[in-house]
Amino acid sequence: MIFDKLKKFDIVFDSPEMDCPPVYSSGDVVSGRVVLELSGETRVDSLKLHAEGFAKVHWTESRSAGSSTAYTQNYSDEVEYLNRREVLLQADNGEVTVLSAGRHEFPFSFQLPEETLVTSFEGKHGSIRYWVKVKLHRPWTTVRKLKKEFTVIEPIDINTPTLLAPQAGTKDKMARAWYRNFGQVSVTAKIDRKGYTPGEVIPVFAEFDNSTSRSIVPKAFITQTQTFIARGTMKQKRSVVATLCGDIVSAKCRETWHGRAIKIPPVGPSILQCRIIKVEYTLKICVDVPGTSKLCLELPLVIGTIPLHPFGSRTSSVSSQYSVNLEWLRMAIPEQPEPPPDYSSVVTEEEAEQRNNAVVQQPAEDLSGILERPLMAFVQEFRFRPPPVYSEIDPNPQPINMRPRCMTC
Repeated sequence: MIFDKLKKFDIVFDSPEMDCPPVYSSGDVVSGRVVLELSGETRVDSLKLHAEGFAKVHWTESRSAGSSTAYTQNYSDEVEYLNRREVLLQADNGEVTVLSAGRHEFPFSFQLPEETLVTSFEGKHGSIRYWVKVKLHRPWTTVRKLKKEFTVIEPIDINTPTLLAPQAGTKDKMARAWYRNFGQVSVTAKIDRKGYTPGEVIPVFAEFDNSTSRSIVPKAFITQTQTFIARGTMKQKRSVVATLCGDIVSAKCRETWHGRAIKIPPVGPSILQCRIIKVEYTLKICVDVPGTSKLCLELPLVIGTIPLHPFGSRTSSVSSQYSVNLEWLRMAIPEQPEPPPDYSSVVTEEEAEQRNNAVVQQPAEDLSGILERPLMAFVQEFRFRPPPVYSEIDPNPQPINMRPRCMTC
């Protein structure tokens, strides 16, 4: 039978490394070949290639129209980023082409759009995917189809003034139970820049002022927020990707972090330019305040792909405002750290209440029909150099005492 003559049908992308799939960005040329292996002479009408790229979102929500009436509301949207077609084999006069037995290769090449694309992504309620689809047409035979995806990673250079700018903030809250005040807790924190790359360590400079009569425990978290947008409605999924737990701060005492280290795991870069899918990161410095909700200070982060240049601008250095303790560079980060907590454990009660009031409770969702098939997009684990060791000498050094300082002393 003719069908049995097709022994191999494959798409092979050209790659500089044999065992490493290629990764592309805007303006790159995607090249490769379609491979056919035939056991006998085969008649072919055409061999056509179609390259596509889409961002797609979809989810459902249950609505109630009365005591006994309910319906399901669907939300979906998509954005097209790539649409290229190419004919690899077709006779000019419309006749069939006869291919001999053996191996046949049909090269292809096309350029990705020069305008900014969006990094490949897989999420709970949507995805950003790029693929090449090939169709083989033969007389009196079912069309054979083959689809193969490729990865796009848009570069984010953190060596820009915006991403090199220090991020700082302060927040306080009164601890009270019923009508009694137990005192105030305040948090002040600073990081040397907004942009980082996976694998880097963020030195956190913070001060925790505990004026209450109870002990508190400061913590820091790196959170990822995935936002999906369709028909004016937003759906979010939040998760904690890294944690840092500090020492107990006794009552009426103050604790200072002189560059406590929190390491960024191999996560995907930020996605900020897509209309319907966004991936954002935040550093949250939190303390549990006795008798009230958590006190959380949020500092925005951008996870990039191009690391800090070793000879970059010094304007983002924190050494001019802090006496830098380089002990954090020698801190042993465990090979198998404790798993991060659920996002719900670091959300304040006020935030949870606001979100509950703004979003209708969602039932369990059946997502089996959303995506064509399960896929884990290939995203390289970034292995970049650590940030440079600053050797400037602070003209006004301050002694560092790692033990809490009691304000009554």
